[in-house]
Amino acid sequence: MQIDPVALLYGLVEIYSPSHQERRASEYLAAQMQAAGFDNAFVDAADNAVGVIGEGPRECILLGHIDTVAGYIPPRLEDGKLYGRGAVDAKGPLAAFASAAALAGRQDGWRIIVIGATEEEAVTSKGARHALTVYSPALVVIGEPSRWDRITLGYKGRMLLDYRFSKPISHTARPEPNALETAVAFWNAVRADAESFNEGRERAFDQLFTSLRHIHAEDDGFYETSYMTLGFRLPPDLTPEQLKARLNIYANGAQLSYRGEEFTYRADKNTPLVRAFNNAIRDEGGKPGFVYKTGTSDMNIVGPVWRCPIVAYGPGDSALDHTPNEHIEIAEYERAVRVLVRVLQSLGQM
Repeated sequence: MQIDPVALLYGLVEIYSPSHQERRASEYLAAQMQAAGFDNAFVDAADNAVGVIGEGPRECILLGHIDTVAGYIPPRLEDGKLYGRGAVDAKGPLAAFASAAALAGRQDGWRIIVIGATEEEAVTSKGARHALTVYSPALVVIGEPSRWDRITLGYKGRMLLDYRFSKPISHTARPEPNALETAVAFWNAVRADAESFNEGRERAFDQLFTSLRHIHAEDDGFYETSYMTLGFRLPPDLTPEQLKARLNIYANGAQLSYRGEEFTYRADKNTPLVRAFNNAIRDEGGKPGFVYKTGTSDMNIVGPVWRCPIVAYGPGDSALDHTPNEHIEIAEYERAVRVLVRVLQSLGQM
């Protein structure tokens, strides 16, 4: 099968596809996979782009995501780098998946399934959740940037908190705190609690991260109301329910509602899939390393359900995720494609 990995990635980055607006990008990727010789390529009911190569009783799923955060960056090639929204997170890994599958071709006894999932950047993860209802893989690779020579084995959990506090308006000369000050006091208490929880925890993966995503207040002339959204990244030993119990202590009459709850997920390090990646990276002249990320990915969604060997892999510097300067080095991208080809060609040994 023939495919131009750089042209595929450029075309994919050129199409703006923030969460909930992925259809055109999915149609493009499906058409490119069909043209490259995939046995079947289509857009499914969740707007995922899906490409299938080969026949057999075992499924190897390469699950990337085709959506991006908001903010279009016109793509350009400059000094050996491709600039554009999604070049790193995560159209780069996704295009590497499709390219490697085409270049590796059919593998006896295996169906290789490339999925460009929708809404990964949203809390809904629509594409991955749909895939859970369709496939039963023996192996899974999640498409996320980790550099070409590193393998990601874990992601922290997540939870979002929406805060609302309302009170009758009082004169500004009175000493009691207003609604916005009450919200700030809640945030300060939550942050202090997280600092206490993190004492003695040196690794970022083991710490509770907090972030203030949004805060504002409004009034209708009679009542004033403050609103906040807080984000949390959870370590392995703190579940969403346990965190809720800690946060509810500080509510002080406010309404707290929770969403986007995901448990931390850590993959097994001693699997044939991990060994295949280690060998492929060494064969390409690299020294493989392992990473545990402080964010979340579709690994948090599918890992606990599919319960098979799983890793996350993809070219790109994750420090550039979501930034105005997002770009990927072409040489690294092409190296990652070669690593993936080697892994797919070793499926018969797994």
